[in-house]
Amino acid sequence: MASPHKERTTAKSKSRSRPISGDPSDEKPVRKSGERRKSNSPKKSQSPTKRSSKTIERSRDGYSSSQTSTNILSVDSLAKLNAHNEKVHISERERALEREKKEKVVTGRVLKERGKHRRRDDEDDEKREKRKKRRIVSGAILEEGRGRRGGYLASLSSEDNGRRKRICWISIAFIVLVLIILIPVGVLVIGKQNGASDPTPAGSATTGTPNNSNLNGTSENDIPVAAKGSYLDPFTWYDTEDFNVTYTNETFGGLPIMGLNSSWNDSTQANQYVPPLNEKFNYGQMPIRGVNIGGWLSLEPFITPSLFSSYDPNLGIVDEYTLSQHLGAAGAAQTIEKHYSSFVNEQTFADIQAAGFDHVRIPYSYWAVTTYPGDPYVPKISWRYLLRGIEYARKHGLRVNLDLHAVPGSQNGWNHSGRQGAIGWINGTDGSLNAQRSIDLHNQLSAFFAQPRYNNVIGIYGLLNEPRMTLLPIQPVLDWTTTAVSTARENGIKQTIAFGDGFLGLPNWQGKLQGIEGLVMDAHQYVIFNVQQIAFTHQTKINFACSGWSAQMKQSINVATGYGPTLCGEWSQADTDCTQYLNNVGVGSRWAGNMNLGSAPSAGSILTPSCPPNSGTCECADANADPSDYSDIYKQWLMMNAEAQMTSFEIGWGWFYWTWQTESAVQWSWKLGMQAGILPAKVWDRAFNCTQTVPNFSGLPENY
Repeated sequence: MASPHKERTTAKSKSRSRPISGDPSDEKPVRKSGERRKSNSPKKSQSPTKRSSKTIERSRDGYSSSQTSTNILSVDSLAKLNAHNEKVHISERERALEREKKEKVVTGRVLKERGKHRRRDDEDDEKREKRKKRRIVSGAILEEGRGRRGGYLASLSSEDNGRRKRICWISIAFIVLVLIILIPVGVLVIGKQNGASDPTPAGSATTGTPNNSNLNGTSENDIPVAAKGSYLDPFTWYDTEDFNVTYTNETFGGLPIMGLNSSWNDSTQANQYVPPLNEKFNYGQMPIRGVNIGGWLSLEPFITPSLFSSYDPNLGIVDEYTLSQHLGAAGAAQTIEKHYSSFVNEQTFADIQAAGFDHVRIPYSYWAVTTYPGDPYVPKISWRYLLRGIEYARKHGLRVNLDLHAVPGSQNGWNHSGRQGAIGWINGTDGSLNAQRSIDLHNQLSAFFAQPRYNNVIGIYGLLNEPRMTLLPIQPVLDWTTTAVSTARENGIKQTIAFGDGFLGLPNWQGKLQGIEGLVMDAHQYVIFNVQQIAFTHQTKINFACSGWSAQMKQSINVATGYGPTLCGEWSQADTDCTQYLNNVGVGSRWAGNMNLGSAPSAGSILTPSCPPNSGTCECADANADPSDYSDIYKQWLMMNAEAQMTSFEIGWGWFYWTWQTESAVQWSWKLGMQAGILPAKVWDRAFNCTQTVPNFSGLPENY
């Protein structure tokens, strides 16, 4: 989402698997976990725009052979050697005869008992071989009491064996008795703890640790030595649910397909108002009704404050950069991957479909692909979660808007770009280097997502979220955009490509980039990040949503007065900026006049309250209250404010709400807002469409 800091001069806003021939929608045999992949890929290397497949060979350590040189022996030497060998042979025969004499005293009963032991040993060997092949997800287990080990038990006398059996049964009985006592007590204690408090944040989608049961039947020996412990080793993954864990090192654009199945089904329909994935969505004629999955693969403190709130403010942990830096490589990987796993899962996409949405916008960051020297970010792990998220969207008929939310150097200096502070993309010492790096990223990304499996499920390919063109040189940004589009098209991207409006104001895009086919401009519309608009009364805000946003959208979609195709990629029903961490960690709000960003004039601090004039003391307690405490008239206003904006944005290509879920920020979460009754249960089920008179909400205080 947009930064809390920007002020706008216009009424604007914030802040494979391998290729498979034939129709991708046709059913093909699914390569399932545990099955061996038979590669159909050609052995000759191909152009990186088509395929960049890396082969990881099994290590040959221990397979080296040695050679020994020999010399010819003399006749005398051979004679001596033969004589010595004859003596050795005679001696061995004599010892063998002596052993035969001793064995004659062995009784038939002993021989029979020995035969029993041999059969038991053979059975034990078979059991041990089965245990070796079985995959234990939680790691190695000690096989005590589960059969004989080696020949030790088999060599015991029958008396010793019986004694040990009795001891074993007594031990087992004791353990069972202890468990009978302890298990009910443990359940009771856990139940009391869960009843007292729920340790799971409100936004978390799952609890507990993934069971990773799809690793059962898969052996670590299937992973080549050179790949063990790497990204391609599923036994190092925190969460393997719904991933294909059969090893492959196949890539497209140098990016791995590990985790994907080799077939897919694009016949799913999100709802009755849109076509299934394998039929065309007529952008510009049917409205997009989508939602962002923000704060998942690109962290944002106000969405998941629990990741930031436990630290001493003096540590300066304010974004993903500083969080990762503080935790260190191992700690960051552990903490952040748990977030990836728990914050979003398949149920997330099922719920989004059930609410009537037809698109999802998925923000992700450049470290899903790679990191650069000095970066503390967790590299590459989010890549597989992005791919799994796309497959979940496909399963529920949702088209995807891919949103590269953060590029090297930061394109806007806001916390959701990874690092809060200076803009180092295009600007600054390494600006040109970082601009080129972001083109290189799109070279890889577009080569990967040009695969046939993504032709239908990805509807929009986004270039870059919110480049801050009010502080960036405009022409270099336009040149970069042109190059990025060309790169994607050359690699086979056929989908609509989205570029950000850069907060220039929609009318100012008339004449820019209009000679390039297949683009859509992505505008983010908020009133609360502008001190003039946040001061509107409740009635004025809805009137502005109906008249102001609709007027801008009509102007923008007309190529004579604006750019042309335009959608709203982010908006919210919130009417204040009071939400914790919305304006950065530890920073207050415009609304209450305590947004202290530093003493420098350029910092953008706002220390004067911005709520409507003459409305009393501006306060955030009511805006941040639990929605069960909202008055009926405030709930009515919040619903009408949302419905007005949806109506206006559908004049253009449609909209994506920011965002689906948060831990506690209700007015920024469609999921929580819907549960609270302040957002529609179905996106098309609305009572207000801007044709009715807007009430004055006289019973609603203006200071919250």
